[in-house]
Amino acid sequence: MSFSGKYQLESQENFESFMKAIGLPDELIQKGKDIKSISEIEEDGDNFKVTVTTGSKVLVNTFKIGEEAELETLTGEKAKAVVQRDGNKLTVSLKGIESVTELVDGNTIVNTMTLGSIVYKRMSKRM
Repeated sequence: MSFSGKYQLESQENFESFMKAIGLPDELIQKGKDIKSISEIEEDGDNFKVTVTTGSKVLVNTFKIGEEAELETLTGEKAKAVVQRDGNKLTVSLKGIESVTELVDGNTIVNTMTLGSIVYKRMSKRM
């Protein structure tokens, strides 16, 4: 199954506590909690380009599976990390955050980010 496509955020769990834990200011947390972000994924073999648009903020990451890449975090910091693929799952560890993006069926992506004991889950549907 290909990850390629556009997905809109349907629901999320633990948004506020996770964003606080990574150091996002309350003002941005309140602004961002009700925005239905759009994720666009382009997959070409092992090369990926992921564009996440949340309101006026656009985060773009490009990477190749298994190779170190510079990725931008949710707070705007840049960090080097290696994205791994296992079937329909993409995993990466970035600045202490374990992120797993799973294509659960042809139309649903679940992204789970874990920081310590806080688990933030996002469910997005193909548009």
